Amino acid sequence: MDGLLIIDKPEGITSHDVVARVRRILKTRRVGHTGTLDPFATGVMVVLVGKATRLAQFLDKDVKEYEATVRLGFETDTGDRTGLRIADRGLRNEEIAEVLGGTDLEEGLEAFRGEIEQIPPMYSAKKVAGKKLYELARAGKEIERKPIKVSIYELELLSEEQIRNPKSAIRIRVVCSAGTYIRTLAEDIGKRLGTGAHLEELRRTRSGKFDLSQSITLDRLEKLDNPGLELLPIQEAVRHLPQFILPPERVEKTKNGLSTRIELSELSDGQAVRMLTDAGELIAVGYHKSDEKVVQPKVVLV
Repeated sequence: MDGLLIIDKPEGITSHDVVARVRRILKTRRVGHTGTLDPFATGVMVVLVGKATRLAQFLDKDVKEYEATVRLGFETDTGDRTGLRIADRGLRNEEIAEVLGGTDLEEGLEAFRGEIEQIPPMYSAKKVAGKKLYELARAGKEIERKPIKVSIYELELLSEEQIRNPKSAIRIRVVCSAGTYIRTLAEDIGKRLGTGAHLEELRRTRSGKFDLSQSITLDRLEKLDNPGLELLPIQEAVRHLPQFILPPERVEKTKNGLSTRIELSELSDGQAVRMLTDAGELIAVGYHKSDEKVVQPKVVLV
């Protein structure tokens, strides 16, 4: 059983829980995922099954899209609603509404568009000296973290509808590079507004080319007589990569890990490439070596 599932992750469970449940439903152990979501977050999780798990490396840098509610007024130790208040500005909802009324939010958000720097939050899975930051945070330790560069491609204000208290919150849509911390973005927006802020709600609406329209819930998947039919073909995992059609005589050699010469290539050096038969079967994913003018198989799937 090989392929992809686009799961609409529910609130209250970890990404690891999602993988464990998919394993039980599909009755297979070989399941993985790309792009972790925090327990309180919901939305698109790309789950890989069977041979597709070997293609995670070609998906983990995909662009992500989120819708988020940023609650103004105070910060938390985790940067989201699950944490404890650590910096309460003492502002009433009416005062926050007054701040928002006298602020050009569009101008404020402009500072976060493009390439920006973020300090990774202590409550994150990022490793420093072999230790995950959240492990240190839970032990009551805080260490200095170096800023990282991320890209915010799109950042826009959404309607205040469906926010429990719109006077003290804003809702945003974010399209960003992999590795962007939306919790940190929420905190930084609060600092810029002078109100403090934390992330109250987060929903991932897209990961790479996969979005909610292609997703299925775990509950729905579990009720199907044949849940394996929901798997997208393994080729979909790397459909975004350029393709290289193998000459028939190179197919078996590619399966054995041998490179194939390519002439007049427009591929950049180190570019990942789908290696296909002339019938469209995915044989391998390789890398272009411009100095040798070859495509070298990296992951052989057949």
